Amino acid sequence: MTKIVGVDLFCGAGGLTRGLLDSGILISAGLDIESNCKYAYETNNGAKFYSKDITTLTSEELKTMYSEGDIRLLAGCAPCQPFSTYSQGRDVKKDKKWPLLYAFARLINETAPHLVTMENVPDVTKHKVYHDFVDILKRQGYNVWANTVYCPDYGIPQTRNRHVLLASKLGPISMIPKTHDPEDYVTVRQVLSDKDLPKLKAGSTTKNDRLHKAAGLSELNMKRMKASKAGGTWKDWPENLVAECHKKPSGKTYSSVYSRMNWDAPAPTMTTQFFGFGNGRFGHPNEHRAISLREGAIFQTFPEWYQFVDKDSPIQISTIGKMIGNAVPPKLGNVIGQSFIRHIQQ
Repeated sequence: MTKIVGVDLFCGAGGLTRGLLDSGILISAGLDIESNCKYAYETNNGAKFYSKDITTLTSEELKTMYSEGDIRLLAGCAPCQPFSTYSQGRDVKKDKKWPLLYAFARLINETAPHLVTMENVPDVTKHKVYHDFVDILKRQGYNVWANTVYCPDYGIPQTRNRHVLLASKLGPISMIPKTHDPEDYVTVRQVLSDKDLPKLKAGSTTKNDRLHKAAGLSELNMKRMKASKAGGTWKDWPENLVAECHKKPSGKTYSSVYSRMNWDAPAPTMTTQFFGFGNGRFGHPNEHRAISLREGAIFQTFPEWYQFVDKDSPIQISTIGKMIGNAVPPKLGNVIGQSFIRHIQQ
């Protein structure tokens, strides 16, 4: 089989690249405007990282990243913030990330890769830019498959919904069939039991793994943590611990913040703030802390050997948390890669 060679736009720390590599697809380069992702991307994936604004990337530059005779794949998982429900309440049209899908479409138009993939939040489909993107693909002769993918259906241990698009100039294409049913979804208990990580206190780090580091808790939040039950909500707390905002009618529906994970269900979606107890259902099921950076990376399906900073750099929770939370889960990248390989074989 002629080999598939990909370029990963908006590559971040390399989650999609890692998954595509694991599926058997070669990756020649990754590009991202966030230069602090360079170490993680290159160290773990053996591909060249370019610190580059995609809107300024030329088709001539992109073409040099492929070799003659390869089946060319262009992947572009543009930042999801403009399309996310987390953006409610602000004018996302002013977000500088808004035009990035158009920049991606321009590069497809100018270089005509054989294969294309895009991953984003499901709400991307509510925006004109997405439909313009799909129309451009179809006008250029691409067969397009697109749907919302529920990550537990593919063995990913978090309730992440993502919109995935696959496109090919070579013929009809689709995602491989689901690998898991609800009765065998991978749960928090399975993941944490399999890894057997040492116990950890809030604000501390284990000796043998710098990434197994948990954020600190204020005295008040420690009381809230101790009053929380696995799978429960802040409604389990005594009245004196409930935040004033949650006592108002507008705040009573936000029950998934300040919560512990459920042992026997997949973890919640890993966001860029997963290390904070107050940012979602990110409390450890029985230890008095939020989940660690290592646990977040595990729920994102990064391999345990994956390095995010060099050994001499400090572990900055917010920086690495953002890298991990922004990433495409490598296992989802692997599923996308398997789908392309099956497509080529057929």
